[in-house]
Amino acid sequence: MRIDLHTHSAVSDGTDAPADLIAAAAAAGLDVVALTDHDTFDGLAEAAGAARRLGIGFVPGMEMSARRDGASVHLLAYGADPAHPALAAELARIRSGRADRVGPVLERLAALGVRLTREQVEAQADGASAIGRPHIADALVAAGYVADRTEAFDRWLRDGGPAHVDRYATELARAIDLVHDAGGRAVLAHPWARESRTALPPEVITALVAEHGLDGLEADHHDHDEQARAELHALAARLGIVATGSSDHHGTGKVDHDLGSCTTSPAAYRRLFGAEGSAAEAPVQPV
Repeated sequence: MRIDLHTHSAVSDGTDAPADLIAAAAAAGLDVVALTDHDTFDGLAEAAGAARRLGIGFVPGMEMSARRDGASVHLLAYGADPAHPALAAELARIRSGRADRVGPVLERLAALGVRLTREQVEAQADGASAIGRPHIADALVAAGYVADRTEAFDRWLRDGGPAHVDRYATELARAIDLVHDAGGRAVLAHPWARESRTALPPEVITALVAEHGLDGLEADHHDHDEQARAELHALAARLGIVATGSSDHHGTGKVDHDLGSCTTSPAAYRRLFGAEGSAAEAPVQPV
């Protein structure tokens, strides 16, 4: 069984409609796929319908923007109730922070001689529920300033880059608690990617498990080298939590993140969603 638990659609910063993403997952030979758009559940109903029609297992998810010790980190939430009041309110606050920083980023770009309008960015977002830096990057590509998103981030938009503007994100421990309160499972996304390793050393992950019941961590990911993957698998085993693997697919928005290029083992999948657990016992549509 091939399982990919981290993908994005055009509802956030992917490039495929949710139904098209599910069709692509089925064509790629996946048996189970999760949709985990940034800070929104808006694409889940469309994706779930497509999964039922195509006979592919579907996990409803979301990737939540969080912060730990001042650094940006991400939390994957599976099976959480989209209508849970506290979680819904927090996600609305995060999305507002994403949208509010577009103007200041454009001002910083203009000061660098790179001129874009908000209308150009919104045209790239095309109605996405969660607008953000990837859409600014896409506008930069469309305007001919850069060749792709990667170059836009490397030159201007990366954390600490010349056009970077900070935004609101939930403290990580609270984010885990909110996901659990909403009936979901909480898994750290690419915990040792880029600057995240400094914010999430083993002792911090250990405390998150002991004090907040963190359910797992994403070990197999393109932003982790082989040594990091091995260390994360060993850490998850020591802590008794699940180690997952995922493509972090964004359609054409990210290169080398093809659907199914990193996967979660069936054993890890069963541990995360099996009958032995109660918090998210039935969010998964069967294969």
